[in-house]
Amino acid sequence: MPVQGKQILLIDPAQRFEVELMLRGLGMDVRSVASPAAALDLASRDDFDMALLDVALVGDGDDDVVARLRAQTTIPSILVLTTEDAVRRAVRALEHGADDYLVRPLERAEVRARLARILEWQHAGDRAVHLQNELSRKYLVGNLVSRSEGMRRVRDQILQVAAARSTVLILGESGVGKELVAKAIHFNSPRREAPFIAINCSAIPVNLIESELFGHERGAFTGAFGRQKGKFELADGGTVFLDEVGDMDLLTQAKLLRVLEEREFMRVGGSREVRVDVRVLAATNTDLDDLIRKSRFREDLYFRLKVITVRVPPLRERQEDIPELARVILEQIRRDNGLRPRRLTAPAVRRLQRYPWPGNVRELKNVLESTAITRPGDVIRESDLPAGVRGEDGPGAPRAHPRFGISLREMERDLIRRTLLRHDGNRTHASRTLRIGVRTLQRKIRAYGIRVPGPRGRRAGQTAGVIKG
Repeated sequence: MPVQGKQILLIDPAQRFEVELMLRGLGMDVRSVASPAAALDLASRDDFDMALLDVALVGDGDDDVVARLRAQTTIPSILVLTTEDAVRRAVRALEHGADDYLVRPLERAEVRARLARILEWQHAGDRAVHLQNELSRKYLVGNLVSRSEGMRRVRDQILQVAAARSTVLILGESGVGKELVAKAIHFNSPRREAPFIAINCSAIPVNLIESELFGHERGAFTGAFGRQKGKFELADGGTVFLDEVGDMDLLTQAKLLRVLEEREFMRVGGSREVRVDVRVLAATNTDLDDLIRKSRFREDLYFRLKVITVRVPPLRERQEDIPELARVILEQIRRDNGLRPRRLTAPAVRRLQRYPWPGNVRELKNVLESTAITRPGDVIRESDLPAGVRGEDGPGAPRAHPRFGISLREMERDLIRRTLLRHDGNRTHASRTLRIGVRTLQRKIRAYGIRVPGPRGRRAGQTAGVIKG
């Protein structure tokens, strides 16, 4: 959306003339004041499309300028001007109702792009454009549920690393939301207007992953009828997220290392280098140090990926997040399925907080989605939750309270075993339920020595052997 002619209210005690000059150069109609009182007075008499204010004005409670602008004016969008050392204060403004922030020193192109996007949120009539804008808005760091100390630490790390070009390695158990963290890094970075492309390395066959990542030329292999760009080329200027990077084969690891070091690669069957500007974010729930010891992961690639490491805590360690997280998930389920609003009773929320969630946020979403869709009424009570979550163990039901001394390894083994039981040993269906790749599941089955009954064996009371990959 064009920014020319838009009415901007600028509130900046120290540097407003410099900012005003830039905004006027972009064709905007700017009114600048030095104090919140003057801004509120001006906003009561004139209409504005957006307010920009200096981070020094951000306060707490009733003294917060953002909260006062939201409560006392009709200005639809508010943006905070901050500095590198005051970003946390700007994030507090997001919690009070600000839409976004810009880091000084300001760059003309970024100011134009960011303001245009926010104005587009206000006026977009085209449904497809609106949905794309909502996607960008969804992953702004202010929307990350972070009541717990562990997730506040993750949020702070996102703010610290978002503006950099550095590679980030995101660690955490399956289902904790590593891709959500990757999207938050991307959408809070200068690359937010460019593509974000996610690749699950465990879901792509070994013989196809190189072509998937780097593309191929015509005739490179059987079925290659024309040139095809890979994910890295398609993401030029943006971000590539490599999920389950520990499942990548050694040959592709070597090519990835070259991309990280030289920012260039060759398509499969190609004869010339392709240069790209791509930021790489990687994630894994496996122990890469162990894979290195087993010569299944390159040590040089490991150190190149872990320039910055973000550890996402499991849901059982962030119980304070569960009430808000459940509310956000239920609202998303309502929108996706055209349902009436659903709410959890206080006992139901407490029960969710007591459950250990071996499947983490993914399991919480599955439980809430199943309950919201299959239970009548607008209120979800404790009795509506699955028996396993309530602590009433049945065949294959998860334990609400694991036995004393149980390890994370045992919890994961038990979850995989029960999921396989539910799907009669079908690895493809089980991997979909667990939201992990089939190869990852096969590796864990072998590592844990899991035995499950097949359909006939279960009816006959017999046990099948170890499931083979």
